[in-house]
Amino acid sequence: MRSIGIGDWELVARLALAVVLCGLVGLEREARDQPAGLRTHILVGLGSALFTLVSAYAFLDFRRPLPGPGGTAATYYDPTRIAAQIVAGIGFLGAGAIIRQGISVRGLTTAAALWISAAVGMAAGAGYYLGAVATTLLGLVALVGLRGLRERFAAAVRRDFVLLEVVLASAASLHPLLALLAEQGIEVEGLRSRREDEVSAYVLELLVPPGVDFPRALEQIRSLAGVLEASASGLRARG
Repeated sequence: MRSIGIGDWELVARLALAVVLCGLVGLEREARDQPAGLRTHILVGLGSALFTLVSAYAFLDFRRPLPGPGGTAATYYDPTRIAAQIVAGIGFLGAGAIIRQGISVRGLTTAAALWISAAVGMAAGAGYYLGAVATTLLGLVALVGLRGLRERFAAAVRRDFVLLEVVLASAASLHPLLALLAEQGIEVEGLRSRREDEVSAYVLELLVPPGVDFPRALEQIRSLAGVLEASASGLRARG
């Protein structure tokens, strides 16, 4: 079965374009530690592209001209109804692969891979061989080949989340502390305070960018005038 109205290289180019564009969105989300990241976006975009190609070109052989003068094309048998049911049904299968544990969500890439598999199966079943092979190869590239790129990119832009607890001689000592953090490029995301006897205690939620030596910054904080105690905890990656 040959595609009508689209060349082989154009077909591959459309699939590749879907990978590139959706991958750019996924790469940004991946760097932000969102549950649906690089591979998930690529797989969803790639599957959508193939579903569109299959719907547009794969079933033209089922169309026959109506008898009579000036007859237009009609479909005696509509296989797209079956395709529509596959698209709807794969959503339930993908939902079963998604696991939520507290604030953590796992299985989104698996759900997208199941969706891709449905698209490849539809294309292969319709005789859309090039689309099926190209999608399979590009999907494998997204799942396996891009893993290293994803990890390198995320490590380059990911920030550490730090809880900084300080005890100050007075509230006025907070201003030099905030100035030091700003000088280091450390973002203060939250600030809580409490009064303890004659001193002021603060808990600061910080976002530390890559390249910042936070242990060294912590020593600088401890050396500030008016800082009685300073400790950091809860270091973890955050987008």
